[in-house]
Amino acid sequence: MSKVIVIGSGLGGLSCGYILQKNGFEVSVLEQGLQAGGCLQCFTRKGVRFETGMHFIGSALPGQTMDTMMRYLGMEDRVKLSPMDPKAYNIVSLDSQEFRFPVGREAFIEQMGEYFPSQKDALRRYVDIVDKIAAASALSSLCSQDRDMAANTQYQLLPINGVLDSLFSDPLLRNVLAGDLPLYSGEKDKTPFTQQAFIFDFYNQSSFRLEGGSDSIAKSLVSGIREMGGEVLTGKKVVKILCDEQKATAVQTEDESLYKADWIISTIHPSRLMELLQDTKLIRPAFRNRINSIPQTSGVFAVYLKFKDGRMPYLNSNYFGYKGSSPWDCEHYSLGEWPKGFLYMHMCHERQPLWAKSAVVLSYMNMAEVEAWKGTRIGHRGEDYERFKRERAEILLAELERQRPGTLECVEDWWTSTPLTYLDYTGTEKGSMYGVAKDINAGAAGRVPYRTKIPNLLLAGQNVNSHGMLGVIVGTVVTCAELVPAATLYSQIKKCR
Repeated sequence: MSKVIVIGSGLGGLSCGYILQKNGFEVSVLEQGLQAGGCLQCFTRKGVRFETGMHFIGSALPGQTMDTMMRYLGMEDRVKLSPMDPKAYNIVSLDSQEFRFPVGREAFIEQMGEYFPSQKDALRRYVDIVDKIAAASALSSLCSQDRDMAANTQYQLLPINGVLDSLFSDPLLRNVLAGDLPLYSGEKDKTPFTQQAFIFDFYNQSSFRLEGGSDSIAKSLVSGIREMGGEVLTGKKVVKILCDEQKATAVQTEDESLYKADWIISTIHPSRLMELLQDTKLIRPAFRNRINSIPQTSGVFAVYLKFKDGRMPYLNSNYFGYKGSSPWDCEHYSLGEWPKGFLYMHMCHERQPLWAKSAVVLSYMNMAEVEAWKGTRIGHRGEDYERFKRERAEILLAELERQRPGTLECVEDWWTSTPLTYLDYTGTEKGSMYGVAKDINAGAAGRVPYRTKIPNLLLAGQNVNSHGMLGVIVGTVVTCAELVPAATLYSQIKKCR
């Protein structure tokens, strides 16, 4: 039986571990923290729970892609979903005018057509393109071959704003459709249109929040791996990957434990992986430099809100609020401009609750703003840092109140996090939300490969394909197909539809 070591217990690490253990490998997942899950973790403050990363999922109705994958990964009885508002899973607010995104292709065209009557034909062309791109995905077709890869490749080379500009004559509609940029940290003239297409298709088919929190996904995968005989070990920070002249042989953890391996799958940030490979000549300096120079997505400032009991009606939609008429360039700001926009979401503590207990407000924040405190420990960064966070929280909450009057009178308490928090908990470079940025201008040099020059060292997770539940799982299947024939994996998945 081949031994596989998986570094990192986020969605990428746990899903790789589950699939490979299911297919006869001996798997050990090693996690540096005391809790498995990565961005699937939740935390509790004063009796209420908060998400750290995975706030909602899509395409989870019976027969849809994520429902199929959740069944394949053994989650169907362990993860509970709460449907979001089918008439407005997303609300985009530009210049105080709200636009609602309903679930379903035809419902979306009709609703947007009411807002923009002259653009209805263009809206249909937009959805047709999205459908074509989504159909080219291996997980959509559940087939490793016979897909229209030309469609995918074409739109991987075109920026989101370029495609929207070519389709729509109304600039406001173009901005409305780009209103969910914070879900993937999209940038003008850089982010490929395929990013938006996959995200739109994923959530427009159906949208759900995770009842009680996304850590139910992590707990389900951990339980599944252990039930099949695999290991998920926490408090095991990998500090070195050992190699001979041809391949990787083992990993060493901070407590000096040694774990031998036939295969190693790294799901941590690629820059952190390079730090684990300092002693080998199998990774060339040019590759190290390329990995370490790839741009990252923006960091984020978060305010976590605890509401007074029975005061805040539950908002069953994601709210994207912008000060002006454009969602673009919110990651570029001066102090006086911040925040240009925010994403506001309520936590789902039970299926379709009447009253919200907690929420999160997210806005872009560049690492440069907190660089002075880099290297300090969580909870021990000093009063200047705490003052900085309080001041920024007050500014962000004032903008939330301006757009959604009456919110602050319902708030009982609040807490904050910055890009430093992401850096410390997940190891993501520069505290970025989604790791490596997708940039059409960088070409192959801007992409992180699944394979490395070390033949038995593979990569998975949000940095090698895309972030989010679907993006990470697509990457997981591709990585696992290096060890298990792709036809076998797709046959297994099909049986779960």
